[in-house]
Amino acid sequence: MNKGRLEAFSDGVIAIIITIMVLELKTPHGNTLADLKPLIPVALSYVLSFVYVGIYWNNHHHMLHAVRQVRGAALWANLHFLFWLSIIPFVTSWMGENHFSQWPVAFYGVILVMNAIAYTLLETTLVKQAGPESTLARAVGKDWKGKISIVIYFISIAVAFVLPAISLCLYTLVAVIWFIPDTRIEKVLIDEHKE
Repeated sequence: MNKGRLEAFSDGVIAIIITIMVLELKTPHGNTLADLKPLIPVALSYVLSFVYVGIYWNNHHHMLHAVRQVRGAALWANLHFLFWLSIIPFVTSWMGENHFSQWPVAFYGVILVMNAIAYTLLETTLVKQAGPESTLARAVGKDWKGKISIVIYFISIAVAFVLPAISLCLYTLVAVIWFIPDTRIEKVLIDEHKE
């Protein structure tokens, strides 16, 4: 079936996720810069989560651009991915409101792990449907970036109970790794277009 509806639905859900996150940013009750200070953890949580959602949206777009059509298993894998992505606003708010304390930081990591696993399952499903010689299969390759990210998330979850600040640094490190544009799919698509 055509992938257009899957893309449109996913874009809509991601737009709603971002909207929910921004609505959690409350205005201060005062009119000085000092009144913003208690909101710093909430704002920092928002920025980190916004970057994560943006990274997933960008990579999701590229991944779907590399496939011609989708089947039922991919629809369910995509819904599974969107489910975990939709929990990001909750953990973002919990982590920010509690000033990066242990449990919220650890749970944020759990949700990041589940997002990474769900995205990997979607990617695997699409590769399986498209075939081992497909554009997507060649572009994804062994996906070391994805595997390393999951390992860092697990380390971050454990570290959160001792030093939550280190966990936040590791979450930021993974975001930076993915923020640097992943051109694997684009390169394969450009090479195919030249042939």
